[in-house]
Order: sequence, then structure tokens, then C-alpha cells
Amino acid sequence: MKLTSGDTLRALMNQRGFSMARLGRYAGCSKSFIGHLCAENKTTCTPQLAERIAEALDVPLHLLFVEHASASNGRNSNQRRVVA
Repeated sequence: MKLTSGDTLRALMNQRGFSMARLGRYAGCSKSFIGHLCAENKTTCTPQLAERIAEALDVPLHLLFVEHASASNGRNSNQRRVVA
């Protein structure tokens, strides 16, 4: 799942009184991962984690995350391809 906005995540956390550590505990991830999402250093996570974050903040999943299509071959789409 792809995060729609780190700003939105931070605003919802502030509204609901969640620190990064508290949201991490509720969602089952580290506080540093939540920090990376807030700063948009990381913008993707598993669907299960996205659901737990949205549930902890009591918001619909689509408010924070959208489906993220991964490369069909499993490779990073930013990798260069060698052409013979």
C-alpha cells in the first residue's frame, strides 16, 4: 500500500494524541518506521500494516493509503535494464 501523505498521517496522529511510539505499538511496527512514513522517507507498507495503522487512528484505510502496484517481475522499477 502507498501512503497518500505524511502530512495527513502526522495530522491524524496529533488529533488523536498518538506519538510515533504509541502508533507503532498499536500497529505492530517500530516507531522509526512510523517516523519514516511521516517524513515520507518510506511511502509503502504491507496491506496488513496499512490496515492496522488506519484502524489505530480510527480512519478509513483509503484516507491514508492507496493500492500500490508492484513490478510484475518483483524487481525494483528504478533498476536499469540491460539491452543487448
